[in-house]
Amino acid sequence: MSIGNSPEDERPFENEHVEADREEARPSIGRALQQARIAAGLTVDDVSSATRVRMNIVHAIEADDFSACGGDVYARGHIRTLAKAVHLDPEPLLAQYGDEHGGRPAPTPAAPLFEAERIRPERRGPNWTAAMVAAIVAVIGFVGFTMFQGDDSGNEANVAEGSTPSDSASPTTKSKKPADPKPEPSDSAIAAAPQDKVTVRVAAADGRSWIAAKDHNGRMIFDGVLKQGDTKTFQDSSKVQLVLGDAGAIDLFVNGKKIEENFQPGSVERLTYTKGDPEAG
Repeated sequence: MSIGNSPEDERPFENEHVEADREEARPSIGRALQQARIAAGLTVDDVSSATRVRMNIVHAIEADDFSACGGDVYARGHIRTLAKAVHLDPEPLLAQYGDEHGGRPAPTPAAPLFEAERIRPERRGPNWTAAMVAAIVAVIGFVGFTMFQGDDSGNEANVAEGSTPSDSASPTTKSKKPADPKPEPSDSAIAAAPQDKVTVRVAAADGRSWIAAKDHNGRMIFDGVLKQGDTKTFQDSSKVQLVLGDAGAIDLFVNGKKIEENFQPGSVERLTYTKGDPEAG
């Protein structure tokens, strides 16, 4: 008689090994975001500037530490934001986060909307003092109106008798026309900007691309995605810094001249232009 395990007894152990292999094959959320960022040619500073997520939180999420996010709701929001910035579909990562952290957070019960209706105001008697004040004001107003009408009739009688009022008694008022609002500058006007500024125009000609632009102080002046056919124009007194998420889809014009660069589709380009660019010739 054999005392070994039957094939049926070994099947649960085999299933456990298969599940473990699957888990090992799937990278963690932080690892997936880090790999996608590196593949896009972006640094942690680039992602932090583009998403407004602090660098320490980006580092923590890429290390699969979500404690700095402040809760499940914020962690899911950060995962979605970072995934979009590195051109990654956020839904599988959110599903993986739900599997590892207990699914979606329970909704917070809303407070009763009409709870204030339960407190009924106390009934009060009529306010006779306010009524008397209103009546007195009405009488004074009526008397003043009657006197004003009498003065107007006397003036009309004087005019009918032929008396001509002097110029000093009837000054004419000149109506002031509101100043016309200044029209927004067109693309052609911006392209013909004076030489003491740098003007950069970005056009998504062959597809959509994520764009980030900073001024000479390093302040972010645009951070978003241009759809195919969209254009954006940036102007600064001395320098414009660009990050093109998909440079191959972009037509670039600097100070009214097209930049003839052979940008490859999907490539990330970091560019800086000043007042003298592009150089003559």
